[in-house]
Amino acid sequence: MKKSLFCLTFTLGLLFLCTTVTSAPALPNPILYLSSIEPTTIMGQTQLRYYFDVDNRSSYPAELFAASPSLPPCGANTKAARTWVDIYDQSGKRLNGFCALGKPDDLKRLWFSLKAEEVPPSWVYIEMTDRQTNTKYKSNLAETSL
Repeated sequence: MKKSLFCLTFTLGLLFLCTTVTSAPALPNPILYLSSIEPTTIMGQTQLRYYFDVDNRSSYPAELFAASPSLPPCGANTKAARTWVDIYDQSGKRLNGFCALGKPDDLKRLWFSLKAEEVPPSWVYIEMTDRQTNTKYKSNLAETSL
């Protein structure tokens, strides 16, 4: 009787834990759009810088962008952000990356540059990689023309 009462109590306790523990809400994928195209000169060469914004950047908690010295560094930066953001063209070629964004609001000025005479890809997307949980958030395809 004691053993079966223990099993019943243990089972009910587990059931209670399973029904009361909730996981964090799933985060949405980023909604990316082109915000501007600006000429810039780098080492005497004219380039066009394509700036993008994440419309739903306020949906992401600040913890995603906290300095994370316990994770691998980004080059010499030993306090790189927990979440890294990479920009890719529609075929998956990486165009630029950001490993030190400090807050969700920094998602409003992502960019890549091309020589002024280069034809840009028609579409790009970003991937946000939470290095702590190994979770990726992939955006929609965004046009590269205004």
